[in-house]
Amino acid sequence: MSFFDRLSEYFRSSNEIDEDGFLIYVRCNRCNERLRVRVNLRHDLSINYDTPKEKSYFCRKTLVGSSGCFERIEIELTFNQKKKLIKREISGGTYINKEEFEAKE
Repeated sequence: MSFFDRLSEYFRSSNEIDEDGFLIYVRCNRCNERLRVRVNLRHDLSINYDTPKEKSYFCRKTLVGSSGCFERIEIELTFNQKKKLIKREISGGTYINKEEFEAKE
């Protein structure tokens, strides 16, 4: 580890709050690999023009794990005007929480 890496590690808080990011945890239905994906709330969202009354955003991501099964996991997320998650759909996987993602098997 270089000097600058250690220095940045020293100043980094252990409970950093990522205001521009939203973390999603999923498990592959085929191989049970757990994946974490970050949605950048500033750059990954698109305006949903299907809701003319209230402005909303959506994001689609396709995930492929590193375990070798190459199963495609497709997620679709819908956010309200304040960029809070209001709807989520998934195919090829299931949503899990942070504790399930970090759990030892």
